[in-house]
Amino acid sequence: MIVAAADGSSLANPGPSGWAWYIDDSQWAAGGWAKGTNNMGELMSVLDLLRATAGTDQALTVICDSQYVINCCTRWMSGWKKRGWRKADNKPVLNVDLLKQIDEALAGRRVTFQWVKGHAGHPLNEKADDLARAAATAYRDGTPVRTGPGFASSRGAEGTIEGPSSGAASRADVNGDEDRGTVQDVDTTVVPESDAPAEADGYVPLTPLSPDPIRHAQPDLFSMVDEPASSAHGQGSREHVARERAARGQEVRDQPVRDQVVRDRTQRDQTAHDQPVRDQATRDQATRDQATRDQALRDQAETALIVTITELTRELMADDTQLDRERLAELMHPDFVAHLPGGLIRTKGSIMARPAALSGAVQMDIVGADRLGDDLILLRHRMRRNSQEYLCAIMWQRVGRAWQARFQQLTPTA
Repeated sequence: MIVAAADGSSLANPGPSGWAWYIDDSQWAAGGWAKGTNNMGELMSVLDLLRATAGTDQALTVICDSQYVINCCTRWMSGWKKRGWRKADNKPVLNVDLLKQIDEALAGRRVTFQWVKGHAGHPLNEKADDLARAAATAYRDGTPVRTGPGFASSRGAEGTIEGPSSGAASRADVNGDEDRGTVQDVDTTVVPESDAPAEADGYVPLTPLSPDPIRHAQPDLFSMVDEPASSAHGQGSREHVARERAARGQEVRDQPVRDQVVRDRTQRDQTAHDQPVRDQATRDQATRDQATRDQALRDQAETALIVTITELTRELMADDTQLDRERLAELMHPDFVAHLPGGLIRTKGSIMARPAALSGAVQMDIVGADRLGDDLILLRHRMRRNSQEYLCAIMWQRVGRAWQARFQQLTPTA
C-alpha cells in the first residue's frame, strides 16, 4: 500500500499558491501558480498524486486535512456529474476543471481518503504542508520552485511507507460509477453539499424615539373643594364640580391610550419615511454582492484556464505526444513556429516531417501567464529535461473550442 499526504497552500486566497504530496524524503512533488486558491492547491495535490502513482497496482491511502477535498472525491462528485456539474442549488461547481480530471484519475483505482487535523503534528501532513507553503512562497518571491523527485515507481512494494495510524477507523464505501474503482473515506465528517449562508446585509432598522407624552394640567387644591350646600345654587355648583371631577378622572384613565396612539402614528410615519432609504440600501447591497460573486467567478475561470494551458503545454512536450503524431498535429496551430537553442527555427510542417525526438521526463515551473487577447495567452515557464534548464515562452491561440500552440521559444539558462 502507498500512503501519502496531500496538501495545498495559498498566501492570499486567491494569491500565490502551492501544492504538494509527500510519501518520504525520496518520493514527493510540489508545484503551484502565481495566482490560485487554497482549494485549488488541495485538489491539485491529490490530482498530481493520482497521476504520479497511476502506473502501480498498489492501493493508495491519501491523507488530507481538507474535508472539502475528501467530500468532493467521495460524496459530492457523483451527484454533480448527474446534474451536469451543478450543485443541488443549481449553481455551477467551482474548480470543475480540476474535479473532472480527478474523476478520470480515480477510475479503476483503489483509493482511501483519511482525514487528519491540520497542524496537529501528523508527520506526513506537516511535511506536505511545509512543501506546499514553500512553493507558494517561491511564486510570491519569484524564486525557483523545488518540484521534488516525484514517485519512484520502480521501487515497488519495498519502497512504500505505511503512514502512522490516526486511531480506529470506521470505513464507509462510496458507490460511484462502475468503472471508477473503490473510493473510500475514513473518519470524515459529512458536510452537506451547500454554500455557506449568505452574509447579512448589515441593515439595522432604526426605531424612532417616542415623543414626550402630552401632559395635561392637573386639578389644583382649591378646585377640589365643594361649594356650600345651603342653597340651590350651591347644589348646582356641587353637581357641576362632580361632573368635572368625573370627566377629569376619565381623561386621566384615557391618557395612556391616547399616548400610545400618538406613538404608533409617529412610528408609522417614520417607517413610511425611512422605507425608500432602506429599499435603496438593500438594492445597493444586492448590487455589491452580485458584483463580488461575478468577480469571484471571473477570477476562478481565469485561474482554471491557466491550469488548462499548463496541462496542454506539459502534454505538448511529453514523449508520448511526440510519438502520437495525430495528437501532436492537433496541439499545433497551422502557423506554429518554434525558436530553438542554437538559432534553429522549426515550423509545424518541418516538425511533422522529422522523426519523433524523445527527450525523457520534463519538469515545469510556471513563471507567469499573460492574456494577450480574448483568444491569446502567453505562458512563461522554466523547463528541465536531460539535466538542461531552459527559460521558455509559449503562446496559445483559441481556435473554435480548442487551444493550439502558435509560438514557442526555448532559451538555455546556462
